[in-house]
Amino acid sequence: MRRQSLVCIGFSLVLLLQVARSQVFEVPMTDGMQLFKGNTHTHTTMSDGDSGPEEVARWYKSQGYRFLVLSDHNVFTDPRTLAGLVDSSFLLIPGEELTSRFQKKPVHVNGLNIPGFVPPQTDSTLLGTIQKNVDVVRSVKGVPHVNHPNFGWAIDEATLLQVKNDRLLEIFNGHPTVHNHGGSGHPGMEEVWDHLLTSGMRIYGIAVDDAHHFKEEFGPSRANPGRGWIVVWASGLDADEIMRNLEAGYFYASTGVELEDVQVSSRRMEIRIRQKSNFGYRTEFIGAEGRVLLQTEENPAVFELRGGEKYVRARVKDSGGFVAWVQPVFVE
Repeated sequence: MRRQSLVCIGFSLVLLLQVARSQVFEVPMTDGMQLFKGNTHTHTTMSDGDSGPEEVARWYKSQGYRFLVLSDHNVFTDPRTLAGLVDSSFLLIPGEELTSRFQKKPVHVNGLNIPGFVPPQTDSTLLGTIQKNVDVVRSVKGVPHVNHPNFGWAIDEATLLQVKNDRLLEIFNGHPTVHNHGGSGHPGMEEVWDHLLTSGMRIYGIAVDDAHHFKEEFGPSRANPGRGWIVVWASGLDADEIMRNLEAGYFYASTGVELEDVQVSSRRMEIRIRQKSNFGYRTEFIGAEGRVLLQTEENPAVFELRGGEKYVRARVKDSGGFVAWVQPVFVE
């Protein structure tokens, strides 16, 4: 009897090992692509910013951004009116922040790469309000992303779980009143993101600055530019390709950490960090429910599949407190 039990245990272990070895990453197709830094959420005097569209666009171009979306509240700024700023090094992608409400809760959804003004939508439920704004952006072939869910503690995790056809979520927003880290019984946006991913949603986390204040003081109580951005892999500076690759997760988000590359093979993820003077770096590879699978201070940081992972993403934090988020790579 004991011998039979040992045989069964051994057979089970072999099966588990075979299953683990059969799991592989869905490898991103980024070979030969370049990296383009951009921001998808900022404001001008066309809504509640303090600087005009040209001045705002010039700021980002002067800071080395390669693309920008001007996303004023319920206002569309045609990039063709700023054509003098666009060249081989800088692209303006048309956009708008569809700004609605449900009861007293703010519901803001960005529309990226849209052809013109898109009217904000309302509904009798919170979910319906979000969904209608996502859907109207899709209806004009734009790309939606749900903005700052914790702003006004407006959009909870249970509601986000029910939103359809949205692939992008702000996990970091540089505005000082959006509660990225949660509080008062509300989870932070990274925790929410992991819950959505664990539930089976394929959703990618973006960082934005949501800038309003380009003049006078730059400080923690003001919505200044340069606090959060994304870096997208693409073969060229083309709006359609950048949008496709954003929705495929071919990018990383950052508040200051720069990456040289992320290489993914069938069972291995390698992150090469661009060294900044004498800064130190800690990389955490994260799986389902936000569980840290591996922590390392090596550069490059390497993770190899062990078996049982649903997805693996990474958070790279430097010794100054800045962060880069590598998008989840799903396991099949």
